Amino acid sequence: MSAAKLVTIYGGSGFLGRQIARALALQGWRVRVAVRRPNEAGVVRTYGAPGQIEPVPCNVRDDRSVTACMMDADAVINCVGVLVSQGKNTFDAIHQEAAGRIARISAQLGVARFVHVSALGADAKSDSQYAVSKARGEEEVLKHRSDAVILRPSVIFGSDDKFFNRLASAARLGPVMPLPAPKAKLQPVHVLDVAKAAAMGAEGTAAPGIYELGGPEVVTMRELVGQVLTAIDRRKIVIGLPNWLTGTMASVLDGVAVVSGGFVPNRFITRDQLRALGHPNVASAGVKTFADLGIVPTAAPAVIGEYLWRFRPSGQYETMTASAKNLRQN
Repeated sequence: MSAAKLVTIYGGSGFLGRQIARALALQGWRVRVAVRRPNEAGVVRTYGAPGQIEPVPCNVRDDRSVTACMMDADAVINCVGVLVSQGKNTFDAIHQEAAGRIARISAQLGVARFVHVSALGADAKSDSQYAVSKARGEEEVLKHRSDAVILRPSVIFGSDDKFFNRLASAARLGPVMPLPAPKAKLQPVHVLDVAKAAAMGAEGTAAPGIYELGGPEVVTMRELVGQVLTAIDRRKIVIGLPNWLTGTMASVLDGVAVVSGGFVPNRFITRDQLRALGHPNVASAGVKTFADLGIVPTAAPAVIGEYLWRFRPSGQYETMTASAKNLRQN
């Protein structure tokens, strides 16, 4: 009997990486999860049989570290990414240089398949540094791996996402909910759908190329907040903030983050994120999508209620409480 195939997932303990690890483990792969702090990534071990998934230490800015994690791998998946450029983990260092390093070493070692997770909106001409770094990362990957499967997901949602959960958390504070970029267009995509696409790339059932992955709905930020409020059964006055005001707030918060050395991070919105929201985050026409992979994407309203219940006024007992009100006393 031949040994199970081995995949190395860089950033495999993250929100998306964990689900990719789970998907491949279910298909019998041995999974090596390359992360900065393996002692904090122990949860991934539970996603497979004992010994099937193993977290290992890795510094994606170092050739030797990347190489050690890739030895004997049959496939490599890179889903390392940062939302905020900070310290040594800048957009260029992580999205461009690290992506190129992982792709180059995979070619040198003769790894059969390579999957790279980029982002919808990756554009070398964008005014967003995040989008530019993602586009340059794709260029670096393709220099070494013309056979790569590159995935460009829109905003990813799932049970422990930092998008819908953050909106739902903000909705608990007061009767008014200020909203940056209310007209920004997004195409939220379920984490399990993206994980399935990445697994197909590792297996070789997805043809090389760039895939733009968006969910079945194109919605504005204001509409997304409406979906969240419905899911958590709350009513709020949503006030869309003008860009000039959001920009001022973002500049101040960015400044505080810099002065504090990152000790007080900007968790509201950065200037770069605001610039990115100025461009529609939706799949382009005439490109490869989920349809080319035979995947039917999941709509956010069908899922978010399953994990946002804790933000309801009565939490998980909201439905029970509502039913009790309708009971007649004997």
